Amino acid sequence: MTQWYFIAALLTILTSSQGILTTLSQTHGKYKYDYATVPFLAEVFKLLVSSFLLWRECKSSTRPRMTTQWKSVCLFPIPSIIYLVHNNVQFATLTYVDTSTYQIMGNLKIVTTGILFRLFLRKKLSTLQWMAIVLLAVGTTTSQVKGCGEVSCDSLLSAPIQGYMLGILSACLSALAGVYTEFLMKKNTDSLYWQNLQLYTFGVIFNIGRLLLDDFRSGFENGPWWQRLFIGYNATTWMVVINLGSTGLLVSWLMKYADNIVKVYSTSMAMLLTMILSVYLFNFKPTLQLFLGIIICMMSLQLYFSPPSTLVDIPAATVKAPQENLKEVTVDRITDS
Repeated sequence: MTQWYFIAALLTILTSSQGILTTLSQTHGKYKYDYATVPFLAEVFKLLVSSFLLWRECKSSTRPRMTTQWKSVCLFPIPSIIYLVHNNVQFATLTYVDTSTYQIMGNLKIVTTGILFRLFLRKKLSTLQWMAIVLLAVGTTTSQVKGCGEVSCDSLLSAPIQGYMLGILSACLSALAGVYTEFLMKKNTDSLYWQNLQLYTFGVIFNIGRLLLDDFRSGFENGPWWQRLFIGYNATTWMVVINLGSTGLLVSWLMKYADNIVKVYSTSMAMLLTMILSVYLFNFKPTLQLFLGIIICMMSLQLYFSPPSTLVDIPAATVKAPQENLKEVTVDRITDS
């Protein structure tokens, strides 16, 4: 089986290129296509890939296990519902805080994922691992904080209390969706592709519902969503769709065979990699905070995944020399007669 760290590295690369591809798909700073159709097509892509892989698995000599009871199937819409609520909370949060503050508060999901990971999945984390998770949140936040001479530094602590409460709720919902998805993937030994098929079928249904709701809100001003589905799409836009879909497939693999913490590290490292690539692609000026954030995140990565014996110098145990066997010597006492 493929090692999880290879999948995690691939997820980091794909996630980091996501924002870059999305930016490159714009024309003069605007989208010529309906951006709401991208998640829908990404869900369709994941559904088609999972269906093909499940078909191949069924053709093999060993038939994969597939639980078809309704009490199991009805659990799979729940992640989509959580993400739907999460997306609405995100928009509500942005009405109270600016973008910089929102990005920084978004790092709370690193800590909330660790907490829910412990509470719901009963996975015990060592003290060093908790320290590593907190360090990761600090590192990603440090890399996003701008210079204190800029306006955003003043706005960071000046948002209304509703903004902070919604930000915390958004972080908890994001962590809950991830932890619950891991629970679904690991609750039985069903085929990963069968589980994906159920997950992405409901994902497609919920995305159709969202597109229809957008149409009703706009009064069908631009026509129904299926008529504008591919309008404005080019090669870069399709790369965005495939990238988003492939990222989702890799995440489901990690949920099945690794865990949420690995996914959190992958996405956090992807954010830092995006910043580094932006220096060369978009003339982004690197800051001291970015370098400090990268160093802290590297320390966190080492602290979480390294064996404790490699992190602490344990003195060699004093080995007592084995006692020599004492030979019994018989001494005859000579007495004078």
